[in-house]
Formats: sequence, C-alpha cells, structure tokens
Amino acid sequence: MISANDLSPSELAALLAFHAEAGVEWLLEDKPVDRLAEFEAMRAKRADARAAPQVRPPSPSEVQSGRVQPAPPGKARDPLPAAPASVPPAVAIPDEQAISEARFAAESARSLAELRTAMEAFTGCNLRNSARNLVFADGNTASGVMIVGPMPYAEDDRDGQPFAGKHGDMLERMLFGIGLSRSDVLLANVVPWRPPGNRVPSGREADICRPFIERQIALAEPRHLLLLGNFTARFFFGTNETIHQTRGQWRELSAGGHPVQGLATLHPQDLISAPVNKRFAWQDLLAFRARITG
Repeated sequence: MISANDLSPSELAALLAFHAEAGVEWLLEDKPVDRLAEFEAMRAKRADARAAPQVRPPSPSEVQSGRVQPAPPGKARDPLPAAPASVPPAVAIPDEQAISEARFAAESARSLAELRTAMEAFTGCNLRNSARNLVFADGNTASGVMIVGPMPYAEDDRDGQPFAGKHGDMLERMLFGIGLSRSDVLLANVVPWRPPGNRVPSGREADICRPFIERQIALAEPRHLLLLGNFTARFFFGTNETIHQTRGQWRELSAGGHPVQGLATLHPQDLISAPVNKRFAWQDLLAFRARITG
C-alpha cells in the first residue's frame, strides 16, 4: 500500500479529487473496524429483544378492578401481554403535494434572489437532505445565453456553484473556443441538489424540481439555451432519445411561459470520459455561436 507520505502535493490533490468525484465523503478510521461483526452483534441483540417476554406495569384501573394484583415487595409479577405500541407514521410529503408546493414557491418569486430564498426553504425534495448546498443559477443574467446541466456533482455541491472543478474547466475551454467565457453566460442545473453518489435524478425528483428551473429561465429571460447531456435534453425536449440523437438540433421551447430556443450538446463529463466526443461537441458549439451572433 502506498503511504500518503510518499505522494507529492499534486498527487494528493488528484487523489482527493478522485475520491470526491466517486462520492466518498468520509475518511477512514485510525484503526480498522469490523463492520460485519458489528452487524452480527446488532442482529443478535435485536433477536434476543424480540424473544424476551414483554412486561409492562399494570395500570391503576387494572389494580382497582382486581384484574391484576400488585406484586409483593421483592417478588416478580407474572408478565402481561404487552400493549401495542403507538408508532407515529413517518412524516413524508407526497410527490403530488411536493410538486404543488414547488410550483407555488417558484411562481411566488418575483426575482432570482427571491427564488433562491424560496428554494433554500423548500423541504419537499429528498435530495436536499443529503446535499451540502443548494446550487443555484450563477453568472451573467443580461447575456441572453443560459447553459443548463443536469445536476450538481461533488465539487459543485462542495462549493455551492454550478460547474465547479474539472467539469467547469472543460466547460470554460468549450466556451473559449466560440469566443465566450464563464462570465458571459448564466449557468444552472435542472436539479439544484446533488443526488447521492452522483446518480441520475429520478423522474419524480425531476418533476418536483421542474418549477424551479423553469422559473429561473423565466426570470432570467435568456434568448438561447445550451442544454448539456442526455438527462437535460430529455427533460426539456420531452423525449426518450439519446443525446447523440438530439444534439445539434435547435428546438423551440417554453419554460415557465418564456419562449426560448434550445440546442442540446454533450456534457463536459462526456468529453472527459470519451475524448472522441469533442469533435461532436465542437460541431454543436459552432452551430450555437452562429445562432447567437446571427
């Protein structure tokens, strides 16, 4: 095993970035812990608890009626059947109610600042319980250009900013190729909270978050959308086609009542994991530049 003392600062930083991207959020203990043994001990303890007779003290009414005689001092009383425990049901917001609450919160906001405050107070999406930060739209709202990704990744969640880390670096190179920079556009995500382990958001999670991203678009009023990745294209286009089937095609969209032109292309992660995709993304970016400058 390679010790951390044998790694250079740059190698350590790269290793930490790899673990963060993989969803690792906890360091190892100083001493090894046998989790299997802990689980077996816990299961045995629960089995013993279920097998033991349940004893409850008699109620005053039972003693007064003569149904139960109080036990003499020092002598145990015969066990009685345990009264059924009253366990309150888990508190959860039904999906339809959560969607309605999200829609009401989004439509009530009259500015991006108000919308951010409403989203920070929103509790109807389970993703916010595991995410560190809300990742809200960031950038130039007056540019007329908005770039939307699927969801925050580990570095986005850590920094509370869309397209941080290596995805942000790749996106900046993509934009630089067509004469744009990060400060020239507005960046956002369909889902504003990072799913655990960077998994793809579920359909219900996307439905709950839809009013928020549509309201961000309606308030920012961009003229052109660049949609990154498979999930984002399907979300806005309403199809099950893959990104390779929809990329490079301009489509007329309506987000929260705001009409806008949208073009889908590959996500920066697609270019990082498969560099051959860069040539496809470059074709799409040229088409995007031609439209926004024309």
